[in-house]
Amino acid sequence: MRAQPMQILPVPAGSHLPMRRVVRHPREILSLVVAILASVVLLVMAISEVSAALTEDRDPNVYAVALIGAPVLIWFARGQLWAQERLRGIKVTPEQFPEAFEMLVDAAGRSGLSFVPDAYVVIGNGVINASASGHGFRRFVMINSDLFEVGGSAREPEALRFVIAHEVGHIAAGHTSYWRVLGTVAAQWIPVVGSTLSRAQEYTADNYGHALAPEGARSAMTTLAAGKYLGRSVDADAMADRAVTEPGFFVWVSNATSSHPALLWRMHALRDRRRPGRLLWRPREQWLWREPVEPGSYRIPAMVGFAPTARSIAAVPPGRTPDAPAPERSPVYATAVDGIAAGAHETPAATGRDWDAPGPGRYAPPGESAVDGT
Repeated sequence: MRAQPMQILPVPAGSHLPMRRVVRHPREILSLVVAILASVVLLVMAISEVSAALTEDRDPNVYAVALIGAPVLIWFARGQLWAQERLRGIKVTPEQFPEAFEMLVDAAGRSGLSFVPDAYVVIGNGVINASASGHGFRRFVMINSDLFEVGGSAREPEALRFVIAHEVGHIAAGHTSYWRVLGTVAAQWIPVVGSTLSRAQEYTADNYGHALAPEGARSAMTTLAAGKYLGRSVDADAMADRAVTEPGFFVWVSNATSSHPALLWRMHALRDRRRPGRLLWRPREQWLWREPVEPGSYRIPAMVGFAPTARSIAAVPPGRTPDAPAPERSPVYATAVDGIAAGAHETPAATGRDWDAPGPGRYAPPGESAVDGT
């Protein structure tokens, strides 16, 4: 007896590619190439070590053996993870966690996936986290229970929407592919190389999250910073501002060796849509809300929605007026079984709004792992 198949969405093949090209971090492919080359070099060294050990009749280095056996080890580990989640996790369905299921279908449809990944709620024990992985053609998301209230509703609905969009983004961007994991596994042993690729992938997933759920970026980051209770009291702007005022060698080392971007840098990148996110060097300029940004200065075309604060409304260039508030989210869940809603494949620029700019109006310039953790 086979496991139940993933829900299929009626979208054309390759529908995820346009968004992927737009929101992918500009240094991700370069980091991927470097990681693959580093892994190949280590694989050659591992084969040489095992060959020499056989010739000299000695035990080979255990890491060399593990690297050569990586194809089987990774396949087994991914299959074991999928089995564990099916056996211990609470599957997200229209009946169980319907709010999260609607968010999952919405994110999958608007990111261009032809299927809805499985999703499981697992015990968090106070840890705020989520992750995405896969096995074979299966893709699945794991969400810690601490993102939910007692009774199953989302504690911070927009934050949960952002987290789910972030994890679906990992899947849509190909980060959970067996071949990508296999091709870069050895690079994880090389300082900075593997971690830099991981941070680039996290920025890409954040861009998916911002494209699909811009209103949740702020609360998602403050929840990661202070937890599900204190997060509501965190000044996200103050934290993002500190990204440009916290220098130092050990700050660089801490970020460079981490699988996720430094939280201050990550918040700064989510707030300042002109920048894709810094991988190695901290942001150099502060984001000034009182000065509107020219459309041509944006680096991420799909993220051109800019919501000025009340102070910057008066500074809108002549001939450009704030438009009406963004339309309400289309009810993708209601049409998921019979087909994706008509607006499911609109570009993010058509529906996205910037994450942290309250104000009476906005104007939009014309626009164009296992992956662990959020």
